[in-house]
Amino acid sequence: MMRNRQRGFNLGLLLLASQVFQLGIDNIPPVTLATLGLNVYLFLFPFKPLLKTCLSVQEAYWYGDWHRLLLSPFHHVDDMHLYFNMASLLWKGINLERKLGGAWFAYLLSVFSLLTGLVYLLLETALTKMTEDSSYSLQCAVGFSGVLFGLKVVNNHYHSGGATYVLGLAIANRYACWVELVLIHIMNPGTSFVGHLAGILVGLLYTNGPLKRIMKTCAGIVTSNGHYGGQQTYYNSSGYSGYGTPYPPNTHYGQQSFNPRHYGAPYREPSATHMPSAPPQHPYTAGLSDEEQYEAAVRASLNERGGSTQARSSHGTYAHSNPTPEEIRWRRLQRFTS
Repeated sequence: MMRNRQRGFNLGLLLLASQVFQLGIDNIPPVTLATLGLNVYLFLFPFKPLLKTCLSVQEAYWYGDWHRLLLSPFHHVDDMHLYFNMASLLWKGINLERKLGGAWFAYLLSVFSLLTGLVYLLLETALTKMTEDSSYSLQCAVGFSGVLFGLKVVNNHYHSGGATYVLGLAIANRYACWVELVLIHIMNPGTSFVGHLAGILVGLLYTNGPLKRIMKTCAGIVTSNGHYGGQQTYYNSSGYSGYGTPYPPNTHYGQQSFNPRHYGAPYREPSATHMPSAPPQHPYTAGLSDEEQYEAAVRASLNERGGSTQARSSHGTYAHSNPTPEEIRWRRLQRFTS
């Protein structure tokens, strides 16, 4: 339902501001806070009038105004429409951004905002064809609620064992979005049933369909700059051997750093603000204790200095270069005292 936006006193903005300050701005993750700020800004200073930002088959497909795909989610009919959507965003955004991370959550919001509009157009087109009623192609939707239904599906997917209370009734999380879809339309027939349904379908494409894999593939291509951008495993001297396995460079949010020892630069201890990287490892450091590593190093040193497979024993004779631990300790003392 397209209503004229009331100017002057906006109760919804006051309620939203009250809720934000009750939560505390510092407790709201940055992407969620930025998205909320963008919606409020475009409510106060709309990019275009509502009739030129709402999304319909007629305007987007027939007339080719595809900009509406980007504009329609971030514009709202009135202050209460904005308040209810942003209050829902706060709860879902705090949960999901903390779980997924800010970068991925921003990526998720961008994809959901675009795909919800596309699925909405497909559903309205299908209804027009099936019913032969062109009024479905004329219905114009605006607001962030379609994206929020998609986020609700994702949030419930990560908390599938819980329950949501709808009108005082405990509903299993996996069914809550469907119950809300029907109840909201019954209680407020002016809402876009198809727009909310589109959001649910996009959420299901992410949780149960191929959307998440496609997003990961695209993100890997973009952030890796042609290199493999997946999870990398780091090794240290107390675990796996570095022998024969190149040590992978550090990766931090898509930026790669190199180990200076590989380039002949002097090694410096990593600072506390950077991820530490292990130095390249020698074959005899793999999975050994400090004492075992020392013994192996002494054996290697004796072999290299002797130029043969023999080393000097404690009695001045030559023995095979596989000394006992006692001989190693004695030679260590001799080297420091000589």
